[in-house]
Amino acid sequence: MGFYGRHLRPRLHTYALNERLTGEVRDRVCDGLAGDVLEIGFGSGLNLPHLPAGVTGVWAVEPSATALELSLPRREASAVPVVVAGEDAQVLPFPDRRFDSALCTWVLCGIPDGDAALRELARVLKPGGEVHFVEHGLAPDPGVVRWQRRGNRINRVVSGCVLDNDVVGLLDRSPLTVTDLRTGYEPGAPKAAGYMYEGRARA
Repeated sequence: MGFYGRHLRPRLHTYALNERLTGEVRDRVCDGLAGDVLEIGFGSGLNLPHLPAGVTGVWAVEPSATALELSLPRREASAVPVVVAGEDAQVLPFPDRRFDSALCTWVLCGIPDGDAALRELARVLKPGGEVHFVEHGLAPDPGVVRWQRRGNRINRVVSGCVLDNDVVGLLDRSPLTVTDLRTGYEPGAPKAAGYMYEGRARA
């Protein structure tokens, strides 16, 4: 990974997913989290201000040293303790049935093996524990899908992710059971990047 990927892309993600644009979504997705929470794709810690009082700790999995550096002010200001605990969501360094809940926000589109990441989440969650997620991905409209596939190459370079991630397919193939799923285009966002999947899945 070059200079852009190491240093500039994490700053782009922090800007593009800032509080003004995503705060309301983060409130919804974090609502109901409790106990020890595993967050894959922790990034710069943008979810920390949205965690409810029932969360006792966050274990952060994040491959980017720059993103973790950017998260430091949020971690220091957080009432919830944060443990930086891994880099690769595809191979989690935790025992089975370790966590009460998990959190995944705009992450699966950039993980090379999303199936492995969801299998790992299911493995480390306690029975009945839930993954709270929001992801962008494959649109239902063929015209938009064509633009997603045309844009994938440049989007991989700029954002490090694909536009047409098959979120439903990933969830269906995983050991998790989807208990809530809402989909739709994010108002004001380009359709190719703005079809959202928001919900919960249980181990």
